[in-house]
Amino acid sequence: MRQFSRAVAGAALATLLTGGVALAEACVADPVAVTARPAAPSGLPPLPAEQAAALEAAVRAAFPEAATPGIIAGVMTPEGIWTGAWGEADPDSGAPMEVGMHTRIGSVTKTFTGTVLLQLAEDGALSLDDPIGRYVEGLPNGDSITLRQLATMTSGLLSYTRADAFLDRFFGDPTLTYTPGELVEFAVPGSPIFAPGAEFDYSNTNTVLLGMVIEQVTGQPIGEVFAERVFAPLGLGGTFWPGAETGLPEPFPQGFTLQGNAVTPEAPSNATHWNPSWGWTAGGMVSTLGDLLVYGQALGTGRGLLGPETQQERLRSFPEPAGYGLAMGCVDGWIGHTGELPGYNTTVFYDTTTDTTVVVQANSDIPSGDCGDEAVLPDNPTGIVCASPASRVFGALSEALGHPFEMP
Repeated sequence: MRQFSRAVAGAALATLLTGGVALAEACVADPVAVTARPAAPSGLPPLPAEQAAALEAAVRAAFPEAATPGIIAGVMTPEGIWTGAWGEADPDSGAPMEVGMHTRIGSVTKTFTGTVLLQLAEDGALSLDDPIGRYVEGLPNGDSITLRQLATMTSGLLSYTRADAFLDRFFGDPTLTYTPGELVEFAVPGSPIFAPGAEFDYSNTNTVLLGMVIEQVTGQPIGEVFAERVFAPLGLGGTFWPGAETGLPEPFPQGFTLQGNAVTPEAPSNATHWNPSWGWTAGGMVSTLGDLLVYGQALGTGRGLLGPETQQERLRSFPEPAGYGLAMGCVDGWIGHTGELPGYNTTVFYDTTTDTTVVVQANSDIPSGDCGDEAVLPDNPTGIVCASPASRVFGALSEALGHPFEMP
């Protein structure tokens, strides 16, 4: 999972956590104003034709440089909504990408997990300062790593997705099912990589552990918790917790990857039905463009999800002026997350300066550009910054909207 993470938050966190002087400007300028915004109304009109044409042009310019068969994208502002789809959902049949298709959203799932964690803290069912050892035994530094440090990626626990034992098993057979406990066990031998709170390191282990805590505190399976606490309040009828199910709800595009043991740059693998259980609460969820536009705005304002004080705490949790906070990232007022599971790449970002939500879905997780040692396609464009498909298109849309998203 190549998620919104280390490239964004690493430099800022290194300054903050090693005694350097941080910049005074906060990533979200006015959290109180953001939380006072109303939820987006249903039935928004289309955006004005001139703005829609500019957004269309941005996607069409970026699409040829993105290593993906197809793209789905949408923008929602207080003035209206714009959506579109480009390219192919299935290159073999020539079926086109369509707005409303279900895709795996990878690490955008982390924002759902973090939201439920904060809801339980609001309810008094747990504290963000609880040690993880209170809920899960046998973890290195488990008596001192807090739930807050898990959510902000400062626990010092190795990501199981960087453990050779996990990678060998997963890429040897992507159909295998994993339990959360098994995923955490892959991380234990290589942990800790630093003392709790001493540094930043993006780790899927952290968010799987938070999912385990949520199940323990609620006494419910995590899928039921998400449905009750997030999907239902926001009316997310197209969002789906798959567990270990390898199928996707119709309609869905085929997803392609260069990860795995059986691929070559000339022959990407079709990862559509790889078992998603290995991502669990760090990356397992499935959703649609319409749902993610609604969710992205709620993620930013807290409306329908969290009380104003809790949401304001979340919007102040980012290292200044950019970084990774309570289960989401922030750059120059853009808050949200990217997500990748083999075959799919998603971006969900909310512009706190303009009340604008931007979502991009791609049916490929293959990067393009000057990507160093990363696997790329044979016709990979050079002379451009390395980016995954949805991230590249999101960057183009942010420029068209007049507030470019730029990695620090």
